Amino acid sequence: MSDRPRLELRAGPQRVFAHVLASSLAVSVANFTVWFAVTFWVYLETRSVFATGVIAGVFLVATAGTGTWFGSLVDRHRKHAVIQASAIASLVFYAMALALYLLLPEAVWRDAASPLLWVFVVVLMLGVIAGNIRGIALPTLVTLLVPEHLRDRANGLVGTTTGVSFLVTSVISGLLVAFDGMRSTILLAMVVSAASFVHLAGVRIEEHRVVSTGDDGTRGVDLRGTLRVVSGVPGLLALIAFSCFNNFIGGAFMAVMDPYGLELVSVQTWGLLWGVLIAGVIVGGLLITRTGVGANPVRTLLLVNLVLWTVCIVFPLRSSIVLLVVAVLPLMLVMPYAEAAEQTILQRVVPYERQGRVFGFAQSVEQAASPLTAFLVAPLTQFVMIPFMTDGAGARWIGPWFGTGPDRGMALVFIATGVIGLVVTGLALLSRPYRRLSRAYAELEPVT
Repeated sequence: MSDRPRLELRAGPQRVFAHVLASSLAVSVANFTVWFAVTFWVYLETRSVFATGVIAGVFLVATAGTGTWFGSLVDRHRKHAVIQASAIASLVFYAMALALYLLLPEAVWRDAASPLLWVFVVVLMLGVIAGNIRGIALPTLVTLLVPEHLRDRANGLVGTTTGVSFLVTSVISGLLVAFDGMRSTILLAMVVSAASFVHLAGVRIEEHRVVSTGDDGTRGVDLRGTLRVVSGVPGLLALIAFSCFNNFIGGAFMAVMDPYGLELVSVQTWGLLWGVLIAGVIVGGLLITRTGVGANPVRTLLLVNLVLWTVCIVFPLRSSIVLLVVAVLPLMLVMPYAEAAEQTILQRVVPYERQGRVFGFAQSVEQAASPLTAFLVAPLTQFVMIPFMTDGAGARWIGPWFGTGPDRGMALVFIATGVIGLVVTGLALLSRPYRRLSRAYAELEPVT
C-alpha cells in the first residue's frame, strides 16, 4: 500500500468541497464561454485588433478594481451566501445583455466605434466579473474544508477544473459564434447561472469558526490591515509584485493571441485547437493531485514562468499553427503548478480570517498591470507592428526569412514579451525576497 496522502471527496467536508468545485466548474465554463465568444465575435464583425485589446482591457480593469472588494465580501460574509449572490448577479447582467443583443440593429455590431457595441460588451463583462467572487472564495474553502497536508492536491483539482472549463469553452465558443452569433452563448450562461444557484441551495457549508474577527476591519475593505498582513510575511509582497509584472507583459497574450490564431485558421478550428491545448491544463492539474507542488512552492512558481516565457519566444518564430500547438502544449501542462503553488503559499502563511482579502488583494494587484499592456499593445500592434511587417521596413529587413503580413507583426510582439519575461524571472530566482519567502514557507506554522 502506498503511503502517499490522498484526497477523499466522498464524505464529510471534502464532499462539500466537491459540490462547490463542480458548481464552480459549470459556472466557469459559462463565464469563459461568454468572454471567449465575445472576443471572437467582435473581431470577426469588426476585424479590429484594437477592439479585442479593449475587451481584454475592460475585463482586466474590472477584475483588478473589484478583487480587493470581493475579497472583503468573502471574509465578512458566509462563503455560501456570497457564492449564491454571485450567481444571481451574473444572471441579471446576462439577461440585460440578451435584451440588448435582440433589440439593437445588426449594423451596430460592425462598427468598432459604436457606443452601443461597447455598452453591450461592458454589460456582458459585468456578468463574467460577478463570477470572479467564486475564484476568491474557492481557495479559502480549501483552507476550511481540506486538511493542510492535502491542500496542494486540492489546489491541483481547482487547476483541473480551470483546465476543463477552458477546454469546453474553447470548443463550444467558436462553434456558437460561427453558427448563432452571441445569442446561444448568452442563453447558455443564463441557464448555467440559474442551475448553479439551485444546485448549491441544497449544499450546506459548515463554518464553525468566526468568519471575521471583531477588530480586523469587518465594516469595510480594510486595505490597510490587509497590507499589514501581506508585508508581515517575508517576501510575500515581492511575490505579488512579481506576479503583477508577469501580468504586465502577459497582457500581450490577451490582446494579440486570438487575432494571431484567427489569422492562421478559421474560428471553428481555432476554438477546437484551444480545446486540445487546454487538455494539457487538465493533465497538469491531475498530476498535482498525485505529486503536489514540491517542498518549495516558490521555486515551482518561478520555474514554471521560465517555461512560459521560453514558449512565448519559440512558437511565433514561424507562421505555423502546428508549431504553435506543439510549443504551447507543454506550457499548458505546467501552468496549473504555478497557480496551485501560489494558492498553497497563501493558504499556509495567511490567517484564515484574512484569506479572502489577501486573495482578493493579490488578484487586484496582479491584474492591475495587464489592462495597461492590453490597451498599449493592441494599438501598437494594429497601427505599428502589423504595417511594419506587412509593407514597411520590417518586411524588407527580416521578411525574407521571418515572413510578412499581419501575423508576423503580432509574432514580433510575442517574441519581445518572452525575452523580457525570461530576464525578469531569472533575476527573481537570484533575488533575496525569493530566498526569504522560501524560508518563511518552510518555517511558519501552517494555518489549520
